[in-house]
Amino acid sequence: MPENALSATSKKSITIIKAGSHWIFKHFFDDTESFRELADYYDKDGYRFVLKTPGERNLVQKLLEQRGFDVELVENSRGYVVKLSHKSKYAGVLKNSLAQIETSEWRVFLMKDRNAVKEAIRQGAKLVEVDVQF
Repeated sequence: MPENALSATSKKSITIIKAGSHWIFKHFFDDTESFRELADYYDKDGYRFVLKTPGERNLVQKLLEQRGFDVELVENSRGYVVKLSHKSKYAGVLKNSLAQIETSEWRVFLMKDRNAVKEAIRQGAKLVEVDVQF
């Protein structure tokens, strides 16, 4: 198999989603150098990366692409938000989420990518069909 074909099939993707006035993403980097380059943007309390300006978003996107990642920028969170009732177990959904809000009835999660949405639905979550502000 040609080297290019191998790298194309093994390329990882990262989804950067706009949430409020920031862009956020979650990814575990296998190599410490990639993490070190992005450490200034890491929110250790939220276990995610937060980009506060379009300039930061563009810089991080370029760095990730140079490291071989396929980066998807999402300006609207619709399609990435799921909800679970307060009675449901939610640890599995929480670990793949970027943000969470609670209402009296629901736990609402912004998921890190489309695969995380599918997995959350498989675990009993329901897709939220309206825009949610995180």
